[in-house]
Amino acid sequence: MKKTAGRGFLFLIVLVFLSCVGRKDNSGAAPTPLLPAAVAGRSEGVPEAGGEKRVTIGLSVATATFIIERWNKDVKVFSGAAQGLGADVLVQLSAGGTREQIAQINYMANQKIDILVVITHDSEAIAGAIKQVRDAGIPVIAYDRLILGTPIDAYISFDSREVGRQFGRALKEAVPRGTYLVVNGSVHDINSFDISEGLHEILDPDIAAGRIGIEREIWLEEWSFDEALETIGAIFEETTAYDAIVCGNDSIANAAIQLLSERRRAGEVVVVGQDAELISCQRVVEGLQLMTVYKPIGKLAARAARLAMAMAEKRDYPSDGLIDNHSSAMIPAYIEMPIAVNRHNMDVVIRDGFHSREDIYRNVLNGGD
Repeated sequence: MKKTAGRGFLFLIVLVFLSCVGRKDNSGAAPTPLLPAAVAGRSEGVPEAGGEKRVTIGLSVATATFIIERWNKDVKVFSGAAQGLGADVLVQLSAGGTREQIAQINYMANQKIDILVVITHDSEAIAGAIKQVRDAGIPVIAYDRLILGTPIDAYISFDSREVGRQFGRALKEAVPRGTYLVVNGSVHDINSFDISEGLHEILDPDIAAGRIGIEREIWLEEWSFDEALETIGAIFEETTAYDAIVCGNDSIANAAIQLLSERRRAGEVVVVGQDAELISCQRVVEGLQLMTVYKPIGKLAARAARLAMAMAEKRDYPSDGLIDNHSSAMIPAYIEMPIAVNRHNMDVVIRDGFHSREDIYRNVLNGGD
């Protein structure tokens, strides 16, 4: 991938998880196959008793680390919102990479879904399967991760470049001079590269002036705690002489802080991440992580459900703009803004109900009062 690439009760949903929430085996062994998720009580192509067929939305979620908090939240909010709008949701969860996701997308297409929403594993490798789905007359929405190389009907996500800019601004204020380690996210996810571009947009003038030095900048295969633990651990065997560590997400930040704790440097080295995972919010208020970028998932997922319903029913749903996905068409984009969260504005996360005050301040005297 080029680093320059741009960017329910009645809803009747049954999720068959089995081992799909497991991690990908680093040994290279084949993943355990998933059974198809099913939509209970739905007869394919048969109208409801009232004479009107319900919209069926296919949701394909491919991530080697589905146990990451945010994806559980995305699926729950999206499914609930779609149910509230009168849709059935057929969910397929995949921890086996692109090949398994393609097989599951083919399965859903054969179930006569009205629209497909995809959280892709690989931004480029899935293009052929997506083209076949659209050729069959099924609209496709890329959720959070842009699909590249083939036309799609819509893209909905957060502004990933702004995530990178927020990293950069927070770091420049906390460590205006020093040595940085940058651990980017999955090389298969276009968002990783957009985050990097936003980060460098802020830091590059200071790098050029010699105030900040990026000693190492690396890319991971997956958004994986285990991979980050191994990779950062190997770097720390050489040196821990870093003033700041930029982490692509909070799972990576979690790995970095664990390794720093083992070396009694946690709290000394500034760490940033994204997704506002509970453990990271706790570490922010404890002083072990400088900030996390909060993404209002409830807002994004609910908007995605409205968008999916509108497209399935062939109604207009004005976009925020257009985005180039390296295909023959510009793609309507629906973009939400992320929020930088530190110990001074953690109430943003609490007010949204993303985490409770009790949980975030569990290890802090006075509970943040």
